[in-house]
Amino acid sequence: MWRDHLTEIIVFTTLFLLVSVMGFVAARWRAPRDMAHLDEWGLGGRSFGGWITWFLVGGDLYTAYTFVAVPALVFGAGAMGFFAVPYTIVIYPMVFLVLCRLWSVSHRHGFVTPADFVRSRFDSPVLALVVAVTGIVATMPYIALQLVGIEAVLKTMGVTGESALARHLPIIIAFAILAAYTYQSGLRAPALIAFVKDTLIYVVILVAVLWLPQKLGGWGSIFDAAEAKFQATAQNPNDGILLNANNQLQYVTLAFGSALALFLYPHSITGVLASRNRDVIKRNMSALPAYSLVLGLIALLGYMAIAAGVKPLPGSTPGSADANTVVPVLFDQQFPDWFAGVAYAAIGIGALVPAAIMSIAAANLFTRNIYKEYLKRDASPAQEANVSKITSLVVKVGAVACIVFLDPQFSIDLQLIGGVIILQTLPAVALGLYTRWFHRGALIAGWAAGMGLGMWMLYQIPNPATKRAHFGGSAFPLGDFGFDTKKTIYVGIVAVLVNLLVAALVTLALRAAKVDAGRDGTTPDDYFADEGDPRVTPGPARDADAAPEPVA
Repeated sequence: MWRDHLTEIIVFTTLFLLVSVMGFVAARWRAPRDMAHLDEWGLGGRSFGGWITWFLVGGDLYTAYTFVAVPALVFGAGAMGFFAVPYTIVIYPMVFLVLCRLWSVSHRHGFVTPADFVRSRFDSPVLALVVAVTGIVATMPYIALQLVGIEAVLKTMGVTGESALARHLPIIIAFAILAAYTYQSGLRAPALIAFVKDTLIYVVILVAVLWLPQKLGGWGSIFDAAEAKFQATAQNPNDGILLNANNQLQYVTLAFGSALALFLYPHSITGVLASRNRDVIKRNMSALPAYSLVLGLIALLGYMAIAAGVKPLPGSTPGSADANTVVPVLFDQQFPDWFAGVAYAAIGIGALVPAAIMSIAAANLFTRNIYKEYLKRDASPAQEANVSKITSLVVKVGAVACIVFLDPQFSIDLQLIGGVIILQTLPAVALGLYTRWFHRGALIAGWAAGMGLGMWMLYQIPNPATKRAHFGGSAFPLGDFGFDTKKTIYVGIVAVLVNLLVAALVTLALRAAKVDAGRDGTTPDDYFADEGDPRVTPGPARDADAAPEPVA
């Protein structure tokens, strides 16, 4: 009953309302020139410095879903759940130079989305449309998963009801408030709130990893309890506190594939493009791995929950358990009510920041690469901003609908599908920043091949826990490809490799047939431009040999 959690509810509500007020105030933060412009509303005026970018990008990548799902995976499967730690370490050296180039060319041409860059680089509105739609589709379930994090907290506090409306009403109210201040303040709202969100998470995690091991008998007892649990249940022979020969390939490919996908997501790129200059990005790529330390500590909460004897709350279907409630229940059982309330607020606010950025990123994609490209080519900056604001509201409504009408467990599996989907934009976006060798038609063919194979592989994977025959995960058995092995591999890696292979072969064929590849709308020096460099007029692709045209 909620009355047993009154202190937790009061603390949670107070902090939630505090950040909501900050969200509305953010519209006046850093004196925007004109909020009726996509650069101001959707990218914060492209003016964020080192600290703001660090909190914004960190708050964007390390979400409420991370807080509840990573420990839940460790709680249920053991070592496999730690894949999130190496992938968030290796990603930053990988994208260090890539993101600098993307920022520079976007700064020069006024690009707001990765699809804007693809449109100019490859002279292909169709390829840009493919990238934009892919980004929107991959982002939608990611937003819905932030609601899963909030729902786990509300369920633990007893703020739920029997009917569907009563069960989801608190989430609907929370997202209505989020929609209101995002509509008014744009990217400035999550940027300002990220300071509070990250501070709360750091405090909660540091207290937890210092206090809980002492209370649970030390780390030796915690790991012994985890090992005993996995040996006793043996639901999956690959579960345990160590990897084995069958799941090591899955672990490596999942970590590497997730790293490749992370900064292809539109919301990740949005945070980067809001930076003031290249130096801000360089410093952040050096400093952001600090979040990985916290992520490793968050993952260990799964083992602590095992040692504490935590039982997840019942799921939405009879006889099932909601693994996402593992961390909230752990804090509810092991800490005073007031501190549990702070932890719940950290999770709840941790959902608002990325959800806001994701909805803005998806709205920007629709506005620049669908609305302006195909519906109203002469749209003014004010019209663009207004369409993006409205679209961000629609995106949030869609995310809420995913939670209300779909099993939350299926939403989680949808996010795994989202990672496979967004990876198919890697050749056009990431490789396109370094080379224009790929033909625009070949990139579309590669995307179609990778997407088709990826969806087929995902369709073949069952989920025994939810008794679903298809789309039950991202670990594909190599035996289904005819190999005599029980090993599995991450679907996204296989799909993107096929994507690249098809793109390369079709490029050779199209070049041999002398099919027009279009004209590059960028020049080599665009990729090294910095703050203060002259900008050119964004628009249709121009001749690579032509001189940049200064903005009037």
